[in-house]
Amino acid sequence: MSFFRPEARAALWRWREVIVAAGLAAVGLWWILGIGGFLGWLGWGMIAVAALALIAGIQRARFRQGGGGPGLVLVDEGQITYMGPLTGGMLSVAELERLTLDPASRPPRWILEQPGAPPLFIPVNAEGAERLFDAFAGLPGFRTERMLAELSGRSAHPVVIWERHGARPALQWLH
Repeated sequence: MSFFRPEARAALWRWREVIVAAGLAAVGLWWILGIGGFLGWLGWGMIAVAALALIAGIQRARFRQGGGGPGLVLVDEGQITYMGPLTGGMLSVAELERLTLDPASRPPRWILEQPGAPPLFIPVNAEGAERLFDAFAGLPGFRTERMLAELSGRSAHPVVIWERHGARPALQWLH
């Protein structure tokens, strides 16, 4: 028997890092204001750590689109694997050439491209898709806030989120 509705439990689980960071900040504030002394000084450090965890938690919560989508995503040692009902595949994060978000498809999906392999299409709400956050954040020059803005904004066309430098020729001639 559960005291929470499934929707409320899912919302709490989505924001779990933010809730933990707020609790950590509350304990740090209690140590500063209530106990003082050496624990008061540790409270300041705890509040600083909680602030960093809060920022990271908000970004992760914004990235999560909920589960229940088609397929399963696994990320293991730099390898992204997607097992879908109709398609699937795997690619190496180190060899990733381009990351695109296609918000016009239903459900919206990530398009991961690697040289010499067909593109990998991963729905944003696939089971385990939240694991992609760390894989994407490790890409060189990746801008997390831009990705989150595109994920929350509903563009009508696919948007290239990240591309490896030198992946495209600098100049393409028509003839």
